[in-house]
Amino acid sequence: MADEPHTFRIGSVPFLNAAPLTRGLDGEIIYATPAKLAVLLRQDELDAALVSITEVLLTDRYDILDGVAIASLGEVYSVFLAHKKPLAEAMEIFCDPASLTSVNLLKVLLAEKKLFPKFTPLENYAAVAEKDFVLLIGDRAIAFQRSPHTHEIFDLGSAWLDLTNLPFVFAVWALRRGVENRELRGELRAAKNFGLATLDQIIETRAEFDQAFRRDYFEWHIHFHLGEDEKRGIAKFCELLRKHQFGPVFEPKYVR
Repeated sequence: MADEPHTFRIGSVPFLNAAPLTRGLDGEIIYATPAKLAVLLRQDELDAALVSITEVLLTDRYDILDGVAIASLGEVYSVFLAHKKPLAEAMEIFCDPASLTSVNLLKVLLAEKKLFPKFTPLENYAAVAEKDFVLLIGDRAIAFQRSPHTHEIFDLGSAWLDLTNLPFVFAVWALRRGVENRELRGELRAAKNFGLATLDQIIETRAEFDQAFRRDYFEWHIHFHLGEDEKRGIAKFCELLRKHQFGPVFEPKYVR
């Protein structure tokens, strides 16, 4: 009797930005927030997950699938600090509890300005309008920015580029270290290739927002490759996390 094909346990975020990386895997994906995916990975309930880069850098138990990421070079649009007062006046910042990398990135960006506010989980999105400083991510962040509001926007992708002149990698495929996963790695690379080859169809058929925005978002704000520039961005992020003692920080290990 032939062996049955292996079904892998794969986790991803339910955000628009992940759609091209899970193309063709829809029936296999467990969708959860970045924070929840990190918990599932730590409990060995997933074989791979599209997680925040800091989950890999601050936890020495995962390999990174080389060549695949969610990254930006400049304005990312879906990760930002909405603020009513100047950044220098920030004493407390409310954060989407789903976020991981964005919190650490914002801590680094503010620490470089010698600002060290308190970070508090946001109780619910209905409270966003009343907050002076609030960190938002994902589709809800996009919806907020596209709606009428009285906040200024401190885009974390733009701020990182201004600071380092490098791309920022927000998410990667984290793989359980020490587990045979060659077939899984091939499946995830194939999904990315399929997603990018059919990006026009994704833009035309997804339900989030409007088609013009989806095209602008995919073509200008985010990209999906993990090359040498992106790795330099990750290395710089490691350096700054260590500098400001947001650690311990472990060296990333990339696998093909």
